[in-house]
Amino acid sequence: MLTLSLLIGILITVVVGAILFWVIDKYSPEARLAQLLKLLVILICLGSIVARVYPLLSGDGSAP
Repeated sequence: MLTLSLLIGILITVVVGAILFWVIDKYSPEARLAQLLKLLVILICLGSIVARVYPLLSGDGSAP
């Protein structure tokens, strides 16, 4: 059950990231700003995924 919850959380993060990419592409007035915003989205999504996976990898049993 924990694995299913983890996969659903990661999938939600990826879908939200993809939606944000689309919004940035559609409404960003400058290419340089769009690149920086996309980089920020990638870092936030990776941070969210690592925060979900790290407790399982560390083995301390304190998974959310």
